[in-house]
Amino acid sequence: MSARARPRAVIDAHHHIWDLDNDLPWLKTERIPFRYGDYSAICRNYMPMDYRRDTAAWPLAGSVYVEAEWNRTKAADESAWVEKIAAEAGVPSAMVAWCDPAAPEAEALLAAHARHPIVRGIRHKPAAASSPAEARRGEPGSMDDEAWRRGYAQLARHGFSYDLQTPWWHLEAAAALAQDFPEIPMIVNHAGLPADRSPEALDAWRAALQRVAEEPNVFIKISGIGRAGLPWTLEANGPIIRDVIAIFGADRAMFASNFPVDSLAGDFDTIFSGFAAATADLGEEDQAKLFSETAARVYRLPHAL
Repeated sequence: MSARARPRAVIDAHHHIWDLDNDLPWLKTERIPFRYGDYSAICRNYMPMDYRRDTAAWPLAGSVYVEAEWNRTKAADESAWVEKIAAEAGVPSAMVAWCDPAAPEAEALLAAHARHPIVRGIRHKPAAASSPAEARRGEPGSMDDEAWRRGYAQLARHGFSYDLQTPWWHLEAAAALAQDFPEIPMIVNHAGLPADRSPEALDAWRAALQRVAEEPNVFIKISGIGRAGLPWTLEANGPIIRDVIAIFGADRAMFASNFPVDSLAGDFDTIFSGFAAATADLGEEDQAKLFSETAARVYRLPHAL
């Protein structure tokens, strides 16, 4: 795709940076079950200079760092570190920190995050079943858990949003949560994780997205849609991209790289060129929303971006 066909500005709504001198067990001393399989290739430092190299061909106007699964006892340290990195390198523009809403220390941790102006909200992965057949409402640690919800309510006090990463079969619970807390913006991560591309699974995924999209305070990131062991292709992912946009609209959807994690599936240019090609039939106004404006609005980035 020619440079002229690319958007005038990109705000990458979801990426990571890490320095292995920090406490990141999953990248250093542990290996966890991972949806892309072997992730040893990303178990190395990934700093602003690396991110700028990967994004160099695109008009990057801003970016959103999302918590990188530090040792959970050091979540406040992560916010301080990211703010320092941003001041030095100009990347990222905003941050999504981590907090478990059900934890006894949640209120104190949210207050600690709020002391860093770069923090716009939190991400937490609530308890989830491994398949649709096993999904149950009301499980401990889930979005239905009363203790979890009490902590979640605290987000409004700080003006924080909530990044939700959960399989699509829990989006009914997400819709109920969004409805009960309409003042808290919710951002569904990674398109609701449509890993199973069978017709039956995709039908159920679309229905789940349609339900949660009924709530006007819910947004979605089109990211993390690679498949284990397979390259990122427009043929495989174009229909996913177009379905998400058809359901949520450009006003509530945003593109994101999930780098360096999604470098396991494709380089930045492949993925963002795929986003551009999948939306080539949309007007310039909608493309601008998807590539930058929705993210700028949701994460409250300066208009100059």
